[in-house]
Amino acid sequence: MKNILGANDEVAALNRQMFAERGVIVMNLLGSPGSGKTTLLEKTLARLADKIKIAVIEGDLFTAKDAERIERAGVDVIQINTAGGCHLDAPMIQKACAALNLAELDLLIVENVGNLVCPAEFDIGENFKATVLSITEGDDKPLKYPLIFKESAAVVLNKIDLLEFTNFDLKSAREDLTTLNPPIKIFETSCTRGTGLDDWTAWLLSKVAK
Repeated sequence: MKNILGANDEVAALNRQMFAERGVIVMNLLGSPGSGKTTLLEKTLARLADKIKIAVIEGDLFTAKDAERIERAGVDVIQINTAGGCHLDAPMIQKACAALNLAELDLLIVENVGNLVCPAEFDIGENFKATVLSITEGDDKPLKYPLIFKESAAVVLNKIDLLEFTNFDLKSAREDLTTLNPPIKIFETSCTRGTGLDDWTAWLLSKVAK
């Protein structure tokens, strides 16, 4: 494991240098399958595409379904299929970036493979991670999968409109998240209804402006 992660981290460092030299900010977007990552991404692009230049790298085991959805938003998108692999790694990102003009971008969003474990362990050279956690997944996830939440700059609590139909304890989830990661930003959203998205996109703009 040490050898695998060491080799990955070497390429991640090269990626990070490449992004910095070209002035592009990179977000690694994480979350379980079905948490709403792609829908959040669609809504984000609709709000920001006329303000900053964005491209997307889509990670999935198979198919280009999510990439096709993102392409309809009018941004450049590169699909990576891992053919069963549970995460994206730094060499995959390095190869995908060869097809992008990074110097023209303000923000590159990498939608990682749906998984709360492996993607958190592999640095891809990003500036920051953000994790989507849907209300329907349960409020126990931060403590059951702590690494991904410890390493994330933000967590998006999505599908907040379904809160009354679940036993999700919002107060407990917030306490667990801030205990694991005191400076973490928490956004409560409903992508289908547009709730909370203005705060989320304003935060993203602030990350790009730094």
